[in-house]
Amino acid sequence: MRAPFRDRSEAGQQLARQLARYAKRDTLVLALPRGGVPVAYEVARALGAELDVFVVRKLGAPMQPELAMGAIASGGVRVVNDEIVRALGLTDEDVSAAVEAESRELERRERQYRDDRPFPAVRGRTVILVDDGLATGASMQAAAQALRAQQPSQLVVAVPVGAPDSCSSLRSTADDVICIERPEPFVAVGYWYENFDQTSDEEVREILEQAHRERESTRANQEGAAGGPRRVGGSEEVNVSIPIGDVTLEGTLTVPSTGPRLAGGTAAARAGRPRGIVLFAHGSGSSRHSPRNRFVARTLADAGIATLLMDLLTNREEEVDNRTRALRFDIGLLSDRLIGAMDWIQRDRRTESMKVGLFGASTGGGAALVAAAERPDLVGAVVSRGGRPDLAGEALAHVRAPTLLIVGGHDEQVIELNEWAKTRMRAPVRLEIVEGATHLFEEPGTLEEVARLSRDWFVRYLSGNGTTPAGLEGRSRGTDTEYRL
Repeated sequence: MRAPFRDRSEAGQQLARQLARYAKRDTLVLALPRGGVPVAYEVARALGAELDVFVVRKLGAPMQPELAMGAIASGGVRVVNDEIVRALGLTDEDVSAAVEAESRELERRERQYRDDRPFPAVRGRTVILVDDGLATGASMQAAAQALRAQQPSQLVVAVPVGAPDSCSSLRSTADDVICIERPEPFVAVGYWYENFDQTSDEEVREILEQAHRERESTRANQEGAAGGPRRVGGSEEVNVSIPIGDVTLEGTLTVPSTGPRLAGGTAAARAGRPRGIVLFAHGSGSSRHSPRNRFVARTLADAGIATLLMDLLTNREEEVDNRTRALRFDIGLLSDRLIGAMDWIQRDRRTESMKVGLFGASTGGGAALVAAAERPDLVGAVVSRGGRPDLAGEALAHVRAPTLLIVGGHDEQVIELNEWAKTRMRAPVRLEIVEGATHLFEEPGTLEEVARLSRDWFVRYLSGNGTTPAGLEGRSRGTDTEYRL
């Protein structure tokens, strides 16, 4: 007998057809990671809905971790199956120990999956909870109860397959329960899929980032069709198309129209004109919608610095890169795109007189340094966040722009690569280690530190005349010079 679902994507497509009545509403699709994410992606895409994750952790019984004695979910909800606890003779201490262990993993996953995006608003919205299937239903029950407390207008549970009793039990919590297949006997969720390979944390991140990019692109196209720039705080934000060679890349240009909030700077900055413009070179598998880069860009705009966040790859190239991961390491291609964008900046009337700063993340750090070496008279400063400056190779010795390398204290391999690159640079260079941070700077306060360091670096160097700014002390180390704020 053929299983009813080839894989999770096909299951999601089938499930979306069952949920068609929830399209064109203020709908939020929440996936239970990890297996529920590829299913929910197809649902959200078909409904035109926002996609995010709702983390739930099963409480495995001692000595029998595959047996669920309950679950915990975001919001402090705990569901315990008293019948199983009694049957196994477990104590309150046994349950508490399992809760404590799984709580740590729940918090880690929330940070890892959601990045620095806040959890979406739930109150007053239609929320669809999606998983790849229901066995005991404990995880889904915990999620449904936690979300019910946040007062959605309607709560829907949707799965491709589930045990009949588990599907029925959720009707007491959810307003609607959609379960395409309710086989008897149930056996296990994976039994009803031809391909039920485990979904990795990295795949979850990639799917969520892809969904976020698609949603932002749709919103940008709608706003662009509505016409004209948008006001964001004290800045003017507009979608732009940047022709580079035989391709056209999309970007978001933000130009502050009010004076910077920091004291000092040039007369032009004090008069309310931008201090300069920072072009972002995003990292591996990311885009102009990267929430980390957008966070830094907002901080720069508040300091009176214009920003250009752009895609370095076309949509077709991104599809290829998502499969092969090859183009994100093509430093020559990425740096050529950055150089083309800098030439566009010099031609555009809104930015033509601005000094350029480059902000590179991950592989974008290497591309930014190559571009800086190619345009030494135009680039006034470079910042690399968790970057791979080593990928710039021989170009490192030709960079003239003052460069700040920011790396997380726990990102040991990348620290070594940055230290190696630093020894090969002749430009003023500083390596800043953010203690307690990992590669993505997802720990509390670490991304804020990146934004602060970047703001101060660009304010100092883009506001001046290219000389070493006052307030920096220099120490010569052979062909290196290190500056301290």
